Amino acid sequence: MKFMEWFLRSNTTGARVLRTVVQGILAVIISIVPDLVGLIDLDPAFQAALVALIMAVLSPIMSEIGKGVEQVAEKKRMAKEAEMDIKG
Repeated sequence: MKFMEWFLRSNTTGARVLRTVVQGILAVIISIVPDLVGLIDLDPAFQAALVALIMAVLSPIMSEIGKGVEQVAEKKRMAKEAEMDIKG
């Protein structure tokens, strides 16, 4: 969970670069799936625009997931603190 919290919430250069790389890889995979399956033969220029669009959509989605990860981590910390208080 700590890696996901760092990956999704950290504003360090390493985390931002890694998020961008992952978004790019996911976007390329998503954009070539129709071509690989044989459903649609997309123009390379359209595929490039589609990759940029997918990356633009993935960024806020990853941000929202990061907020959820942060909330779960906070709840776990609070539960652990409560457990320690009970134990004395």
